[in-house]
Amino acid sequence: MEPQPTAALETVFRLESPRVIAGVARLVRDVGIAEELTQDALVAALEQWPRDGVPDNPGAWLMATARRRAVDLIRRRETYARKLAEIGRDLPAAAPPPEEPADPEDIDDDLLRLVFTACHPVLSAEARIALTLRLLGGLTTPEIARACLVPEPTVAQRIVRAKRTLARKNIDFEVPYGPDRAARLGSVLEVIYLIFNEGYAATAGDDWLRPALCEDALRLARVLSALMPKEPEVHGLTALLEFQSSRTAARTGPDGEPVLLEDQNRHRWNRLLIARGITALNHAHAATGSGAPGPYVLQAAIAACHATAHTYQETDWPRIATLYGLLAARTPSPVVELNRAVAVSKAEGPAPALALVDALAAEPALRDYHLLPSVRGDLLARLGRTGEARAEFERAASLTRNARERALLLDRARGATG
Repeated sequence: MEPQPTAALETVFRLESPRVIAGVARLVRDVGIAEELTQDALVAALEQWPRDGVPDNPGAWLMATARRRAVDLIRRRETYARKLAEIGRDLPAAAPPPEEPADPEDIDDDLLRLVFTACHPVLSAEARIALTLRLLGGLTTPEIARACLVPEPTVAQRIVRAKRTLARKNIDFEVPYGPDRAARLGSVLEVIYLIFNEGYAATAGDDWLRPALCEDALRLARVLSALMPKEPEVHGLTALLEFQSSRTAARTGPDGEPVLLEDQNRHRWNRLLIARGITALNHAHAATGSGAPGPYVLQAAIAACHATAHTYQETDWPRIATLYGLLAARTPSPVVELNRAVAVSKAEGPAPALALVDALAAEPALRDYHLLPSVRGDLLARLGRTGEARAEFERAASLTRNARERALLLDRARGATG
């Protein structure tokens, strides 16, 4: 049975919209207009696909439709400019964008341009993240709001204002070079990592994983690595995403339920991705030289400890705890401290780790962070304080917005008996 056109369109649009927006933005040089034209293509698909059937290559159909609308828009602008000139208005017409082929091999370059445009320094950090998640991650406004822990109207305003700012300041749709590129790289890495994380452990919904987002983020990281071979943090991020992606097949059970790291079947880990991660990490170390490793290189080194352990029991927890200590010194964060506490619990036992976790209880940033009571519940259970553990797991379940994770936490609460 062929898929229903509307269902197929929803799936295709979620996967293809970043590529379509990027391809159209190359023509119109305006990400806001490119998104509107992509939405126009979606409307056309909603009208035609139920009548004519889903095309053999729906992504290419959307791209072609959006590009035709872009060409029509450019022609209307040129016609309008000529008419103004004819009646004596002193309004020079903007030069039309150069003709560029719709070569599928150019798609990564288009996406890279879109990343750097969305992360332009004229935008606030919050706006860069929201716009990139929207344009490249394909996330909806509610999903971005949950990922960024801010109200939905705030995210919507950020996106609208960001697109207006880019248009008002005539920001070029291009990959920056020289010092400007280096200055903007940190923001690009941050948003790529956010996109990956939203796919790796969805903040909300019924699914624990959204692999398409992980694949987009990993592909963008690989493109950056090829473009910037001397940047250790680019290689570090790529290595981190390779290692994390290698575990995807083992992170869910038959019914889509989450499988904890200690329970994962490591035979299902992707050894090719692990090998690619090791290679990328070696490139990162080589590019770092005698300097101190950056945060992405440190996180990749932590992930490598997990990826290269043949069993959970063989994991080098003391080294992981040390690496988290270095990471906390480099980029102080309560979340990093919480992760360090987990490593300490494995290396030294639950008691010293619980003291670290309790010290984080007053951190405002962790007040509604479900992993804090989840970690605390695990430590209490290991110490035999089952009643307290149960309460912590139940509190963690009440804080998460992901249905799969909530079910896991409630199962752990039921299992904390004594």
